[in-house]
Amino acid sequence: MHASARLLRRLSSSSSARSLRRLPLHPSPSPPPHPSRLPPLRTVTRAVLPHLAAPRFSTISCASTPSLRLGECGALGTPSIPSAEVSEGEEEVESAAARHDTDAFAAVELALDSVVKVFTVSSGPNYFLPWQNKAQRESMGSGFVISGKRIVTNAHVVADHTFVLVRKHGSPAKYKAEVQAIGHECDLALLTVESEEFWEGMNSLDLGDIPFLQEAVAVVGYPQGGDNISVTKGVVSRVEPTQYAHGATQLMAIQIDAAINPGNSGGPAIMGDKVAGVAFQNLSGAENIGYIIPVPVIKRFISGVEESGKYSGFCSLGISCQATENIQIRECFGMRPEMTGVLVSRINPLSDAYKILKKDDILLEFDGVPIANDGTVPFRNRERITFDHLVSMKKPEETAVIKVLRDGKEHELNVTLRPLQPLVPVHQFDKLPSYYIFAGFVFIPLTQPYLHEFGEDWYNTSPRRLCERALRELPKKAGQQLVILSQVLMDDINVGYERLAELQVKKVNGVEVENLKHLCSIVENCTEENLRIDLDDERVIVLKFQNARLATSRILKRHRIPSAMSNDLVDDQASKGETEASCTS
Repeated sequence: MHASARLLRRLSSSSSARSLRRLPLHPSPSPPPHPSRLPPLRTVTRAVLPHLAAPRFSTISCASTPSLRLGECGALGTPSIPSAEVSEGEEEVESAAARHDTDAFAAVELALDSVVKVFTVSSGPNYFLPWQNKAQRESMGSGFVISGKRIVTNAHVVADHTFVLVRKHGSPAKYKAEVQAIGHECDLALLTVESEEFWEGMNSLDLGDIPFLQEAVAVVGYPQGGDNISVTKGVVSRVEPTQYAHGATQLMAIQIDAAINPGNSGGPAIMGDKVAGVAFQNLSGAENIGYIIPVPVIKRFISGVEESGKYSGFCSLGISCQATENIQIRECFGMRPEMTGVLVSRINPLSDAYKILKKDDILLEFDGVPIANDGTVPFRNRERITFDHLVSMKKPEETAVIKVLRDGKEHELNVTLRPLQPLVPVHQFDKLPSYYIFAGFVFIPLTQPYLHEFGEDWYNTSPRRLCERALRELPKKAGQQLVILSQVLMDDINVGYERLAELQVKKVNGVEVENLKHLCSIVENCTEENLRIDLDDERVIVLKFQNARLATSRILKRHRIPSAMSNDLVDDQASKGETEASCTS
């Protein structure tokens, strides 16, 4: 499962030799991107493909055609070739091929005044040295215009952006764009352009529906290999929840066999005269297996932005389930032969389901839709899809009706759905990492991007205990973080403690640490002579508080670090100081 998740690649354009193999951003050589996050532990049922007839080849009868030999054409003149007899089935094949070509041509005409090239300058943070950014990099992707003078593109095209430009087809001018909203879970972003000149002659594209299997689509964009617009044709191979490589989430995606290359990211997949999806990733090591984000996910993203003014996230039920395909487990939990469902194994304490569901409940239905023993629900014609899709299409704070079997009795329960944040964040795009330095000890909240700094094979090369906690542990209360001692900046004050890096901080002066802000507050407000820090593995750090405070300033100066804490902690300390001052007065 871990290996397969890493095969998905985002598709922004790059021209370096290393980049062409791995398909990150363009054109400057840059550090390799983070590997894909590990997928949730769930079984995904593949969509059922209809039976496909073998291709038929038409032949032309030549019985009445005069036989010609070399040199006879001059004597006989050019012979007339009679029309070939074409069967009804052959006409259908030729007609379908003609429609396919017509659709592709229409897609080009439609896209010329709608699809744009996106140029991004970005700079991501260095999680090993959280007070500084990595080198600036340039990238290119695609986008397309929708109603309301907005441009849709991929989130990974503009992630960690510092400057964004767009260029329309046939124009040498580039126009500055602003990111209106960005959703990293669904890998979508909305851009706006203030220049009225840019919008002259631009047409918006309409969103269509989910295409059926074997329906033809045309992917339009600006892939590597040239500067002009490009169109590739293909058909829909599969529709099912898929691991999104950028946001490490499982949402519906459409697999197509059109060639999707670096730089196609954010470009539309057009079916007829409407958008069927947004190109965003492909499968490494396979030929012509690309993925597009389907219209329901796009509409869910856009509607959330329109209603709240910002990206609202995708909902989660907050449970982990186990299939009940074995008859013995069904009998053990009192399921009758006609019953189907899945076993609730874990519940997120921050979810509404934590108050309503119990471990070992059998989840039978979601909003009246029966759940099969493998966790799938009916989808269109003879296709099935995991019931997670029904959950993810709900809006935040919407209520769902679920039917469960508990102790042999059926219950209908109402549960409120909302986006849930994991204990250890899977991504930290477009924000600076938090850190706190005291006496040379660098404290940070554990995040998956920090683990990704250990290399592409981070699952095996990062600290094992931290990795397991990042992937398995659930939060116990809101605002909780796993705070770790990431490194020790050597000084006389911390000699002998240098091997205690990469351990979780448990307590400070006997107080359990809730998050990094809490740790910072305990240390900054210490009134005791000694400061005691309890770490994982029963390790202990003891410092003379006043000596440690004095040592902090010289360590910062030696390492050219501008501040002992990140801006979010500075703001938090300042607000606390203002509150205390107002209370005193």
